[in-house]
Amino acid sequence: MSALHLAPEAPRPEPARPLHALARVSFGPVPLDFDRLVAELPAVQSGLALAGGADLELRLACTGPEELRAVSAALLRAGAAHVHVDLVLRALVPARPTLRPVP
Repeated sequence: MSALHLAPEAPRPEPARPLHALARVSFGPVPLDFDRLVAELPAVQSGLALAGGADLELRLACTGPEELRAVSAALLRAGAAHVHVDLVLRALVPARPTLRPVP
């Protein structure tokens, strides 16, 4: 009789995140904890602390519209006074300059 051995479970692949957006967040009475947001919301890719109309801009990569709505709701529950979301249609990257020999 042979012994039964359990193999470790293979890691599950991360879901695709084809929906990109920028969330501009205005703080409520208490500033949001960016590190906690990143830990709790996998859609948050990076952020910028701002001075001006918004306090925080988050770069989001979501699995779809449902996750985007869930992230917006989570930001409001975390204490944001206002969340404005813009969808990213395409990334604009400057073209590299063409170097020409000097005559």
